[in-house]
Amino acid sequence: MLKSYEAIYENGQVTWLAEQPHVKVARVIVTILEETIPSPKRRTPPTSISGKGKTLGDIISPIVDEEEWECLK
Repeated sequence: MLKSYEAIYENGQVTWLAEQPHVKVARVIVTILEETIPSPKRRTPPTSISGKGKTLGDIISPIVDEEEWECLK
């Protein structure tokens, strides 16, 4: 059975990031994942709904008056 373990290889040394294998001798396959800096992605709405939203009223103030709040009574 194959198991995967995450590690960092740096200057000829392997540093395990979490669990490490508990074996004395094993055949291994090493896959190198080049580190990339992810670019920030701007979210965009689907074209089917783009520009169709409306803000009704003030988005900061409450919908109902404070006199009608149940928790204040």
